[in-house]
Amino acid sequence: FLLLICHTSAHSQTFVSTVPENKNVILEEFTGISCTFCPDGHKIGQQLHDNYPNDVFLINIHTGSYATPQGPGTDFRTSFGAALWSQSNGSGYPAGTINRRPFPNTGPQSNPSGTGQGDCSTCTAMSRGYWSGIAQNNILTESSYINVAAQATVDVTTRVLTVIVEAFYTGAVPQGVTNNINVALLQNNIPGPQTGAANYNPSGIIPGPWSPTYNHQHMLRH
Repeated sequence: FLLLICHTSAHSQTFVSTVPENKNVILEEFTGISCTFCPDGHKIGQQLHDNYPNDVFLINIHTGSYATPQGPGTDFRTSFGAALWSQSNGSGYPAGTINRRPFPNTGPQSNPSGTGQGDCSTCTAMSRGYWSGIAQNNILTESSYINVAAQATVDVTTRVLTVIVEAFYTGAVPQGVTNNINVALLQNNIPGPQTGAANYNPSGIIPGPWSPTYNHQHMLRH
C-alpha cells in the first residue's frame, strides 16, 4: 500500500515531487497480431504519448482470439490479459481503457458518432476514437491527490527487478478509496507479424528484406 510509504515526513522525500500536480494517463490497449484495425490504435496511442510524453503512458495487452500465435515466437499473450479484458467489458478490438475508469456514453465501446452498442456505467473499454478526447479533456485536467515516483534497476545476471517507489500526498484521499501499487513490466521493439500494419500504421513496419515484420511497442510482459 502506498499509504505506508507516506507516513514519513516530507524531509525524507528524495525524488518524488511534493508540488500538487494533475493526473497522468494510463492507456491500456487490448490488441492482437491478427487484428486488422489494431495498428490504427497503436498509432493513436503513440501520437497521444508523443503529444504528452511525460504524462501519457501506454500498455499494449495482447489477448483474445486476435492474439492467437501465428508460429514460433509470436505468442505475446500473458496470464493477465484475459482477466483484464473481462474486467473492461470490451466488445471489439482495438479497445482501450484509460485509468480503468468508465466514462459516460463511451461503452460498451460506443463509437464517437453515437452509433455504438449503448452506455454502460461500469464498462471501461472504449473504441479508439474516444481515447484522445478523454485523455486531454478529462484525465490530464484533473488534479491528483497523490504524486508517485519510481526508480528501477535490473540485475541481468539474477534477473531481479528492484523498484523503489516514493509517494507524497498533496490532498485528502477520497472516502472509500484504497491506494495500491501495481508494477507492469513492458518491452519495446519486438519484431513480429501484424495484420493491417501496411494500411493503418506503415511507419511501424521494420524496413528490410524481412518485411512486413512489425515493430511492436509497449508490450505487457509481466
